[in-house]
Amino acid sequence: MAITEEPSTPAVGGKGLQAGALGLVGNVVIGLAAVAPAYSLAATLGYVVLEVGEKAPSMFVLAFLPMLLVAFAYKELSQDTPDCGTTFTWGTKAFGPWIGWIGGWGLAVSAIIVLANVAEIAAIYLYNFLGLDSLADNPVATVSLGCFFIISMTLISARGIVVSERVQNILITIQFGVLIVVSIIALVRVFSGNAGAQAITPQWSWLWPSGLDMSSIAAAVILCIFIYWGWDACLAVGEETKDPGKTPGIAAVITTLILVCTYVLVAYALQSFAGFGDVGIGLNNPDNTDDVLTVLGEPVAGTVAASALLLTVSVSALSSTQTTILPTARGTLSMAVYEAIPKRFANVHPRYMTPAFGTIVMGLSALFFYLLLKVLSENALADSVASLGLAVAFYYGITAFACVWYFRRTLFASMRNLFFRGIFPLVGGLAMAAAFIVSAKDMIAPDYGYTAFGPIGGVFVLGIGMLVLGVPLMLACFAFGTKRFFRGETLNARTEVQVPDVY
Repeated sequence: MAITEEPSTPAVGGKGLQAGALGLVGNVVIGLAAVAPAYSLAATLGYVVLEVGEKAPSMFVLAFLPMLLVAFAYKELSQDTPDCGTTFTWGTKAFGPWIGWIGGWGLAVSAIIVLANVAEIAAIYLYNFLGLDSLADNPVATVSLGCFFIISMTLISARGIVVSERVQNILITIQFGVLIVVSIIALVRVFSGNAGAQAITPQWSWLWPSGLDMSSIAAAVILCIFIYWGWDACLAVGEETKDPGKTPGIAAVITTLILVCTYVLVAYALQSFAGFGDVGIGLNNPDNTDDVLTVLGEPVAGTVAASALLLTVSVSALSSTQTTILPTARGTLSMAVYEAIPKRFANVHPRYMTPAFGTIVMGLSALFFYLLLKVLSENALADSVASLGLAVAFYYGITAFACVWYFRRTLFASMRNLFFRGIFPLVGGLAMAAAFIVSAKDMIAPDYGYTAFGPIGGVFVLGIGMLVLGVPLMLACFAFGTKRFFRGETLNARTEVQVPDVY
């Protein structure tokens, strides 16, 4: 009998995704791009300086420590269960269906909030780069371009993980190239005495948070949690990565290390070059707080650097638009596979091998949230960014605690297990819980942020409100779904990764 050779096709992973499509470098790129380092620095550094002054670099280091500890939790859990559901899957295995579901919702909330904002930032900075300042100040123009970015990045994400990686390789090279070059130029000018009268000599003491009160530290750390958030995207694409039990976890740790080094370098360079004056390019000038990064472009290296930084922030926000969609769509895929949400979300495109339906729904949800907040007010959109830290600390904390509880029976099997599965994740989870509680307490004040609902701050209402919204949605899934997930039948501590049908 003659044997007919089948045409070769990409390997299919556990849920119909394209297995082995990403290597370690591609995985790290996805994690870095989701963080949007250039945009995150531009939007946050000024406010961190406002809270702690010259100690801003120490806040980047301080916030990095719980991030690294949580990254160890992600690494251990991904080695045991390399599932694209990440927090949802691991939280369910550790604590049961209700905690797992709401943890997955926390991840989705953070993505929806940030997508609405990065799309607008990408539009504004692109207009500024092109010299179209009037369009950058025009709400209709920025909303139109922002909507276009969300739609286009959603479609690229739906076309496949390989296409997404290739796009991100270009965008991340631009980001880090410009940030590092401009920072080095600034430091060289400072040490050569060619930076101007406002420049100050870098100090090692900037790395130590001495002399700060707990309120200032907490406020700065929650801001820094925002600038680190997103590195876990490399875990959500683990099933599409070579050696999924090992590579994504390593990528998560590498990503956080690259980020802290970059942030400290940029902070040192900008503080040294600009100084802390309240006029001109000084970091205490209130006109610079919203974006100290691009303000310094021209003084550091002329108009070319200024334009490059504008383009870099736009590219950074644009890349985050795509890489934020990727993990969230895969999270809904996992939830649907285990029957936690409608099965329609488990559909995987037969050609592109992506959760195309979930990807499109995610993009449309972000689009709706963006337009809704723009209709309400510009201030509501700004407050939604400030509230993001609550959702991030919430689901990072659940993941860290899930690691400790899930591996509780093997914690004392070795010193390695005790630290990497027990002590490190526990400390990381407690830090996230503390950041959540302290920040929520501060955000409830009506003068926190730009909006207020009577005696309650708008940042608190948006942050807590979006998380609480998950409760009725979860109850609706329980009432109208199969209920098998909520009875612990489809996913529990002993469940292996399931394989859905490919439509």
